[in-house]
Amino acid sequence: MSLPDYGQAFPRWRAKAPAWEAYTHHAFVEGLRRGDLPRTHYLHYLRQDYIFLMHFARAWALAAAKADTLAEMQAASATLQALVHEEMPLHIQICAREGIDAASLAATVESPGNLAYTRYVLEAGYSGDFLDLMAALAPCVLGYGEVGARLAGSGGAYAEWIDTYAGDAYQTLCRDVGALIDSALLHRLGPDWHSLPRAEQLAQRFATATRLEVGFWQMGLDGP
Repeated sequence: MSLPDYGQAFPRWRAKAPAWEAYTHHAFVEGLRRGDLPRTHYLHYLRQDYIFLMHFARAWALAAAKADTLAEMQAASATLQALVHEEMPLHIQICAREGIDAASLAATVESPGNLAYTRYVLEAGYSGDFLDLMAALAPCVLGYGEVGARLAGSGGAYAEWIDTYAGDAYQTLCRDVGALIDSALLHRLGPDWHSLPRAEQLAQRFATATRLEVGFWQMGLDGP
């Protein structure tokens, strides 16, 4: 499968993230593709991912506050809109069908891996600038897009999850986030941003968040 086109920065950062393959081809992901992931493990993941998305949404709200331009604010707010009005309601709907009501879902106790990942992303935004936050956020947004594109059409027990991330709405979001990152780099660092020392710092942010994504999948695979 050819790589999805999510802009110019994404393939550069992806190439410098040693754990990228382990993330996008994790055994949890392959269980989704085959449809043989235990349902209890999937629901455990969904509960943790719901809490993750709460913090992720806060991070995108922080991105709007850190933005320099109206276009950046609009892109950050659009992503926040998608998270709280599309992705999180999907989690609520799936869990409700399995007998987990919204109150129980919201009361989920965060796993250590969830704590580590979400607080890393938020810390990147609090202590760094808009670019630091984008580099920490990108593996989740764009990685799920890549996974969704690769698993598209798999069918099976987890087709609803796969179709969400393979679908036009999410793939458009990924392209928009990739364009946001590219324009933010150009705006702040200039056209030769990739040759600057700052580029390596951002690539390392991306790589660290990718490692934390691997841990999040593993949390789901290990089950409750």
